[in-house]
Amino acid sequence: MTSKVCLSYDFDAVSTWLWSYDSWDMPTRHSRGVYGANIGAPRLLDLHDKHDIPATWFVPGHTIDSFPEISAEVWDRGYDIQHHGWSHTGPATYETKEDEKADVERAIDSIVDLTGRKPTGYRSPAWDYSANTLDILDEVGIEWDSSKMASDFEPHWLYGGWSAPEDGAYDRGEPTDIVELPVSWQRDDWPALTFTWARPHRMGYVSEDSLFQRYYDQFDWMHENVDDGVFILTLHPQVIGQAHRISRLEELIEHMKSKDDVEFEEMDAVATEFRENN
Repeated sequence: MTSKVCLSYDFDAVSTWLWSYDSWDMPTRHSRGVYGANIGAPRLLDLHDKHDIPATWFVPGHTIDSFPEISAEVWDRGYDIQHHGWSHTGPATYETKEDEKADVERAIDSIVDLTGRKPTGYRSPAWDYSANTLDILDEVGIEWDSSKMASDFEPHWLYGGWSAPEDGAYDRGEPTDIVELPVSWQRDDWPALTFTWARPHRMGYVSEDSLFQRYYDQFDWMHENVDDGVFILTLHPQVIGQAHRISRLEELIEHMKSKDDVEFEEMDAVATEFRENN
């Protein structure tokens, strides 16, 4: 029984403050994203180099275009870059399918310009979907997604065509050809540790001891109880890259490495293995 660990970084930088929190005229908020690019991201790259473990970076096109040097460093140092929108706009907020698809395609162009290849994976900004998102991902050739929560530690086929009538039973729909690598707010640093006044996301100031203990407990439970489980941790350079948190993340990595039959993998490799076996 082998456990897989996928450490993933949503490298939103300034984009999350501009589009998700409507903070265009609030430079102090912008500076938190700049911190992620200038301080947090280099620290994380050094940590992964030190332990020689892979990572998957979901990078909005806006980050690539705004911070080209550190975005290129992520790629040049051997870490995978995948799709996270261009503007970090929640898909459900677009008025038309054409507008949403234009953002998706613009992000692909930014990634191709940086890496020389199209992204195979997608993580929605804020783990949000519109009625058109799945069709768009299929149209642009995305092979796997990491935005949904229908499982905790087991990849599966992403379902589409759901329905939820007010006077009838919920219908989950049918599986598609897109692999889902499930995520969870319970394995994300942003809600617990990021404070903002913007509604509806007043949050932050959760005990770091309790948050990291949650990561340990979930990983240990998966390792002991789930055959070939996949532990996906979603982190943000501007959050986890804060000084002492890097040390706590390193301790978590060392704990995972101390267990028998644990492999650190890129998410693209996990999705490819699932597709080949299913």
